Amino acid sequence: MQRKWFQYWFNSPYYHILYQQRNDAEAEFFIDKLTHFLHPKADAKMLDIACGKGRHSIYLNKKGFDVTGIDLSEQSIKYAKQFENHKLHFLVHDMRRLFYINYFDVALNLFTSFGYFDTEKEHVNALKTFRKCLTAHGILVLDYFNTEKIIRNLNSCEAKSLDGITFNITKNVEDGKIIKKINFEDNHKVYNFEERVQAFSFEDFQRMLTKAGMEIEKTFGSYSLDEFDRATSDRLILICKKA
Repeated sequence: MQRKWFQYWFNSPYYHILYQQRNDAEAEFFIDKLTHFLHPKADAKMLDIACGKGRHSIYLNKKGFDVTGIDLSEQSIKYAKQFENHKLHFLVHDMRRLFYINYFDVALNLFTSFGYFDTEKEHVNALKTFRKCLTAHGILVLDYFNTEKIIRNLNSCEAKSLDGITFNITKNVEDGKIIKKINFEDNHKVYNFEERVQAFSFEDFQRMLTKAGMEIEKTFGSYSLDEFDRATSDRLILICKKA
């Protein structure tokens, strides 16, 4: 089977260089707000889906929760494993494949770690997998960008210089996807990567979640958990439960 863009890009060392400035303080602030709202039990079991290097998982574990982080990137999981303990585990795993059944109290898919697949059916199947891993009263949290605002304010071209590398980035919307092309040169070699993320709206998520046997309980528009406004919100954060 041909490898997808995310299987190449997320395992590249250049991915981590480009996104090295991701804000841990912002991630911890969001987790604080989220756990205050959800009020999970002290011994809650949590699944961090597409956990990356584990920044959300590690902080949740520091708050006392039993956390499992999964990600497709071997490099990210290799890094995250140094933080493992008896209540924090990391595994290389594809979110589309069944993991545990009726096991987790909370499943998290944060920082636009969804929308990577080609078809809606694949996304619905992934959501069905998320559902199966939850206990009867389990909660799924989906954190996506607010597509409407992203498209309206799309910066078509930019350049970022990091660690001596100039990343030339172009963005456009094509076939219902937000496509980011990343071109650069390092050690006299030219590299070309791209990110292709589905431009899912609130209504798209509503439809897919219904197909997956889930329903939206609450919607937020920021990491401060402000109300969602499709014109002004930066994020689309969905709190979901089994229907």
